[in-house]
Amino acid sequence: MPTALLEPSVIKAILLVGFAAVVAALAWRLARSRRRARLREDPANDYAVRRDWSGNHGKLNHSSFVYFDADRDGRYGLGDRPMAGIMVRLHDGDGRFVAAARSNRGGFANFLASTKRRAALIHVPGSYRFTVSVPPGWCSSSANEVQSQHLRPLPGSPTGLASEAMLQPVGLFAIRRLSGRVADGASASISVMAKGQEVAVHPLSAGAGFRLDLPDDADAIEVTGDGMERRLALSAYPTELGLLSPENAAVDSAASLQAIGFDDVTTRGLRKVPSGYAGLTWFNLNALARDHTEGSEGYVNGNISGDHVCYTSSGHPAEFSSDKPFGFHSVMLTAAWLKSEGETALVESWLGDRLIASDTIVLSALAPVHYAPMLAAVTRVRLSTSHYWQLVLDDLVVVR
Repeated sequence: MPTALLEPSVIKAILLVGFAAVVAALAWRLARSRRRARLREDPANDYAVRRDWSGNHGKLNHSSFVYFDADRDGRYGLGDRPMAGIMVRLHDGDGRFVAAARSNRGGFANFLASTKRRAALIHVPGSYRFTVSVPPGWCSSSANEVQSQHLRPLPGSPTGLASEAMLQPVGLFAIRRLSGRVADGASASISVMAKGQEVAVHPLSAGAGFRLDLPDDADAIEVTGDGMERRLALSAYPTELGLLSPENAAVDSAASLQAIGFDDVTTRGLRKVPSGYAGLTWFNLNALARDHTEGSEGYVNGNISGDHVCYTSSGHPAEFSSDKPFGFHSVMLTAAWLKSEGETALVESWLGDRLIASDTIVLSALAPVHYAPMLAAVTRVRLSTSHYWQLVLDDLVVVR
């Protein structure tokens, strides 16, 4: 059917109405600008005491703060770090879902509040429930992942609403697991230590992988058997030992360890790691401030100390090396983005022209994996990911 055409008089009326609306909007803006100019002209208004508290015109974020609880004590302390990418859901007093937001690089999941803005997620008084979604394999140390608050009317406040107190910080920690593989024909066992005392012993099967849950108070492990002796101080994160093989000598437990944290590569947001830094040759690795890139959860959560991490540029394979053999003790590895959750990293270690270790590590953007091969002598380490997502490194530990 042919499209009906509007009468010229109708078109003219529509245009006139539109024109009038534009003129009215411009007039309103001009009048507001003039009012502000008059107020600013009078010095008496520079620091005027507010006397009319009857209204409000502003907006604020009502926020849930989430942090990685490194010491698992349920309190946000000096050793803890804000977490990015944690999902928080908002429900109203009737239990209806309102919205969901992920925590930003500061650890805050923000929900806009304002009685003047109908688009604000929180714009009427009442009770609201904030629920932190605890990731699989994680726990809440603060036991407050679900919190409710009642917001009452308060004219004169920035949003027109007020609560008696802020939401409490929510602490999360990853369940610590120890993983690895034992070479064919090798015999080994792992002792779990806490404050110098042995709390558990796990025999390991030759030619098989292992995955052990660690007690909360465990602070070190010792591997014994067939010349594979090694000791590792545990971190707050899951640990991957890689392949345990008698063919590869382990770093001496008494050796002096050199931690490379990438904070002294640059004081700026980004710089390619130059060869010679920390006495090594570097290829395709960049040092990056943890909050330099908006929305990258792994650059925040993979940052263990200081403000910078290192990552594989454009997700392409990267290397660090030296003509002189050095000990490759350990490194923290994280996926850069939640969109690459479950990406796998391949870490290949070479001694001259011989590949001596090749380990695959499953990555998360929520927390690093403490990869600790503890190899006594390597000359080159190659890092790559299966799907070319960026791999984040921090606290690389070597032995000279």
